[in-house]
Amino acid sequence: MIEYLLLIPLIVAAICYSLRRRALVEAVAVAGSAVTLLASLMISYEVFTTGTLDEGLLYMDALSAYVLLLVSLVGLLACIYSVTYLRQEMEEGEITELKLRNYYIFFQLFVFTMLLVCVSNNLGIMWIAIEGTTLASAYLVGLYDRDTSIEAAWKYLVICSVGITLALLGTIIVYASSIQVLGEESNALNWSTLWANASSLDPGLLKISFIFVLIGYGTKVGLSPMHTWLPDAHSQAPTPVSALLSGVLLNCAMYGILRYHMIVSGSSLGAGFSGGLLLLFGIISVATAAAFIIMAKDYKRMLAYSSIEHMGIIAIGFGFGGFWGIFGALFHMLNHALAKTLLFFGAGKVLQRFHTKDIDKVHGLIKVLPVTGALLLGGGLAITGCPPFSLFLSEFMIVAGGLSSQNYLGTILYILLLVIVFAAFLKHIGSMVFGEPLEERPPRERRGSDVAIMGVLLVAILALGLYVPGFLNDVLDQIYHLFVPGGGA
Repeated sequence: MIEYLLLIPLIVAAICYSLRRRALVEAVAVAGSAVTLLASLMISYEVFTTGTLDEGLLYMDALSAYVLLLVSLVGLLACIYSVTYLRQEMEEGEITELKLRNYYIFFQLFVFTMLLVCVSNNLGIMWIAIEGTTLASAYLVGLYDRDTSIEAAWKYLVICSVGITLALLGTIIVYASSIQVLGEESNALNWSTLWANASSLDPGLLKISFIFVLIGYGTKVGLSPMHTWLPDAHSQAPTPVSALLSGVLLNCAMYGILRYHMIVSGSSLGAGFSGGLLLLFGIISVATAAAFIIMAKDYKRMLAYSSIEHMGIIAIGFGFGGFWGIFGALFHMLNHALAKTLLFFGAGKVLQRFHTKDIDKVHGLIKVLPVTGALLLGGGLAITGCPPFSLFLSEFMIVAGGLSSQNYLGTILYILLLVIVFAAFLKHIGSMVFGEPLEERPPRERRGSDVAIMGVLLVAILALGLYVPGFLNDVLDQIYHLFVPGGGA
């Protein structure tokens, strides 16, 4: 059943390749993304209600289904947004019709690789899928063929490929740790098998393995100091691709780390070793992001550094551990995906209107683009953790996790860094939204599906901050129990 889900984006990419009319390519791409989301909902609902799906090389538990839904949802929203965004790019001569068709082909391939990450049981296949996300999205990052975008694409390829090589070494070492227990069985590299036998694995080799995996996949997550590719790639890519990179690709790479974290937690090492490293890299990442957000001059790069911050927050939550730390980190994965998608969509509208990424050259958004300006301000308040938005709730849960784990130093550092980011980020957003526009009589704002999507996202973030639906609460509770040794299905 899982394999049919994987076939959908591949079939859509093939159809897009065979079509020549722009309108047909757009229609097929959007319809295909909608079908992907529908199929993901059906399979995920089955997992949430009946339990794990184990089909050998393909495997889905509650964590897989959760990340899978994020990929499918943001994928559909980004695909819909792409239609109006890329049409305007064509009108302004930024891309050709051939480029537009290629965009949708690689867009679907990119979604396919992320879906494969989520459903792979074999850690070797998951490694291939994570490397596949780099190869599929590098073309999208360099779509505009400018010197800056090509440089960003190459930087992305080189740095992430070095990281993924280290992750491969970690994968080999974790396999070596299982040889005495599993021998040379064909399923010895399956995550489900390793997890079931975690207590018997060699703890020394597991330590080495996790360090390599954390640095390797952490490069793709954007954890500092391995983050250097991320600001360039996210700022140079087309806006819908930036939303995918930030909203869900980083979560997919974090998912890879979490799979190994769960193995280590189930071993004789316990959660302390891998959790401590996640906490350390998480705090370093938030601190790095805070410094660069203070000095930000480019609003798309500022959003990229905000992504580094929020991946650090998620790592801190899992590092603290316990119910509130893990529950809060899982909830934050959803909240960040929604909020950052909203902000990148808003940034795309600003870029197409002002034709600059310079914060100092954008003023009076609330007058030039009143709806977009208001939504961007709302997104800025949400992403910095203002109540009553859902990111405040998940960040507060992580604080509770730090206090319950009695990690007072980590909790204090975490809160102080959040305050710094809050002040710096809102200062930049405020200077863009308010003030006097440079034009005396700006043209009327275009309002279409892109603005509607941004509105829905903001309402969703606000609603989740006021009320967590019972089904979502149950899903996150199911996933939490996977992180408790012996608590999984």
